[in-house]
Amino acid sequence: MSFWDAGLPQLMNEALVPGASLAIIRGGRIAEVVSCGVRHSRSPLSVDENTVFDAASLSKPIFAQVVLQLVDQGQLTLDTLLVDQLAGYIANDPRASSISVAHALSHSSGLPNWRTLEHPLRTYFSPGERFSYSGEGFLYLQRVVEAVTGEPLEGLAQKLVFEPLGMTRSSFVWERRFEANRAYGHDVFGTPALGNKPGEANAAWSLQTCAVDYARFLIGALAGTRLRPATTQLALAPRIQVKHRGIESLGLSPEVATTGVAWGLGWGLEPAANTFFHWDANGPFTAFTIGSLQDRSAFVIFTNGASGLSIMPEIVAHFSSGERPSLVWLDFIPHEAPARRLFRAALARGTEAAWPEIESAALQRNELIWIARGLNALGRERESLWLRERAGTK
Repeated sequence: MSFWDAGLPQLMNEALVPGASLAIIRGGRIAEVVSCGVRHSRSPLSVDENTVFDAASLSKPIFAQVVLQLVDQGQLTLDTLLVDQLAGYIANDPRASSISVAHALSHSSGLPNWRTLEHPLRTYFSPGERFSYSGEGFLYLQRVVEAVTGEPLEGLAQKLVFEPLGMTRSSFVWERRFEANRAYGHDVFGTPALGNKPGEANAAWSLQTCAVDYARFLIGALAGTRLRPATTQLALAPRIQVKHRGIESLGLSPEVATTGVAWGLGWGLEPAANTFFHWDANGPFTAFTIGSLQDRSAFVIFTNGASGLSIMPEIVAHFSSGERPSLVWLDFIPHEAPARRLFRAALARGTEAAWPEIESAALQRNELIWIARGLNALGRERESLWLRERAGTK
C-alpha cells in the first residue's frame, strides 16, 4: 500500500485536516492525482480531483503569468513604474513612485503584506532594497494592469490563462457552478470555519480552483506556454535574495539570515535545487506547490484545513527527496510539536488521563490554553474547563 493510500490519510487524521486533493506531474504530464477525505467534516461527501478549493496565495503565480504575457505583448515592461500608469494610488509617499512591475512581482516593493492600523499603506523601505512578502504590491499591480488593458482581472485571466490551458474549474471570482463540488474550510481543530465566495477578483488571494486545473497551469509553467523563452527564464531566475526569517521584513534593521530562498517574478525559488515554489496559508485552507524546470516535474496539494501546512514536509518528501529550504524558511509548526501531540493524546485518552504527560512536558501557558480551546471547539467543554483550571485561566 502506497503512502498516498495509507500514510496521507493517517497524517491528515493526526492534523485534523478533513480533506485534500493533490496532483503530481512527471515529464511534463500529470502522472497521478490523489484525493482523500471529505469536503466538509460533517458530511460524507468525498473530495475528488474536481473539488474546488480556495487557493488563496496560489493566485499570485497565475496573476504573474497574466502580467508576463502583457509584457511579451508590449503593453508593459518589467521596469514600468506603477505610478506612471495609475497616479495617486499611494498618497504622500515619494518612495512609492519608484515601484516597478518587477518590484511588485518579486515582493520587493516595500509595501506591507496587507494594510493595517499598525502598518498603513506606504513603503517601509526603498523598492528593490530587500524582500518582504506583499499582497498589497500584487493588488497595486492588478489595478495598474486593469487600467492599462481596460479589462478586469477575471476576464484577462480567462482569456490569457484559464481558457488556453483548459482550466475549466478556475476563476478569480466565485461562480455558482462550484457549489455542487466545493471544499469547505476548517480551523486548526478540524471544525468548520467561514470560507470565501469572492465577488471581486484579487490577484493576491481570490483564486478558486481544483488540483487538476492547477496541475494544468504548472504544466504550462514548466513548458513556458504562451511566453517567450527569455521571459520564462526571467520569471524563474532569482531577482532578489531572501535574507531574513519570516515572510515580512518591514523594520529598519532586519536580522540577516541564510535561507537558501530567493524570489523571481511570482515564484519563490530554491536556487541551489533549481526549483520554484509557492504556498497558501489562508486560514481554513492551506496549499503548497513546488516544481523543477529541469526535471519537468511538479506537485500541488490543496487542503481544507488550517493545520494542513503542519504535515507538508512529510507530504512533499514523498514527491521530492532532499532538503527543502522553502519549508525550513516558512517554518510551519509541525504536527508533532508538543502541544499538537498532547492535544491528540487528550482527545484519545481523556484530558485527566493525559495530564501527567502534559504536565511533564512543561508546556507554556499559551499552549495549555490552545489545547483547552481545541477541546472546547470539539465539544469537550468539561475537559476544557478542567484544563483551564490547571493552567490558572478559569
